Amino acid sequence: MKLCRYNDDRLGVVIDDIIHDVTDIQTDVRSQARYDMKGDPVIAVIDDIRGRLEEAAGKVAGIARADVALLPPVARPGKIMAAPVNYEAHVAEMAAQPHVTGEADGPKRPPGIQNQGIFLKSNTAVVGESEGVAIRFPDRRNDHEVEFVLVIGKQGSHVTQADAMDCIAGYTLGLDMTVRGIEDRSFRKSCDGYAPLGPYFVTKDEIPDPNNVPFTVHLNGKLQQDAHTKDFIFNTQRLVEFATEFYTIYPGDIMFTGSPPGVSEVKPGDEMHCACSYIGEMKVKVRGAE
Repeated sequence: MKLCRYNDDRLGVVIDDIIHDVTDIQTDVRSQARYDMKGDPVIAVIDDIRGRLEEAAGKVAGIARADVALLPPVARPGKIMAAPVNYEAHVAEMAAQPHVTGEADGPKRPPGIQNQGIFLKSNTAVVGESEGVAIRFPDRRNDHEVEFVLVIGKQGSHVTQADAMDCIAGYTLGLDMTVRGIEDRSFRKSCDGYAPLGPYFVTKDEIPDPNNVPFTVHLNGKLQQDAHTKDFIFNTQRLVEFATEFYTIYPGDIMFTGSPPGVSEVKPGDEMHCACSYIGEMKVKVRGAE
C-alpha cells in the first residue's frame, strides 16, 4: 500500500498515482492517541488500520496527483536518524575532496560508519515535494544526497538484526541536503527544509528486500546519483541494530540510510528529480534563501 499526505494535512491512499482521500480515518486514529505519545499515531497502527484504509479508498473518487500539493508522508517523525559513509564509492568520493568536506583544514573524522556512528537531523528539516528547498547559506556549497529511507513502525531498543524487520513499517525516499563545512554533521544538515521526503510512504510488503532497491536523482535533467541498496556497507538490518544500541526507536522515526556517490552542488532555480520504481518519483525545486 502507498500513502501520501497532501494539501492541508490530508491523508490519501495512492493507486497508480491517483490519490483517494481517507483523512477521516487519520482523524479518528489521532483522536484516540495520547497527547504524550512518542511517535506518529497513524504509523503506529498502520497494520491494524490497513483494511479500513483500503475499504475507504475504494469508496471515494480519486484525485490526480498533479492536482494536489504533496507534504512529507510521515507527519510526526520524532527522530531523523542518518547514516554517514554507508557506500564505499561515496567514501572514496569524499576522501578525494577534502576541500569540500572541510577536512583539508579541519579535523579528520575516524574512518568507517562503525566509528562515526549515526547522526541526527532536526525534525524542522522535514518537508514534502511541494515545499521545496530554500538554500540557507548561498555563500557556501550546498549539496544534494538522495537516500533510501526507513520508516520505523514499532518501538524498540537493542534490536537484533534478526528482529530488525519487525520494527520497520515501510519506506520512502529522502534528500539529505547538506551545507558543506567543518561544523558537526547534525548542525549543518539540519537547516529548515534540508530533509525532503516523499513522494509516498510505502508499506514494507511493497519492497521484498530493502537491501536490493535501485534509486536515482537527476539534477536539472542530468543523472547525478544512480544508486542501489545492495551496495550498503551496513545493510538495513545492521543499521537498525546499530542505531538501537544507542537510541530507542518509535513509530514514525525515520532513518536515512546513507548517500551513494554522485553528490553535487545545488543552486536556486535547480530541480532535483528523485525516483525509485517501488516508491515513486518526486521533483524538488531549489529556491533562494528566505
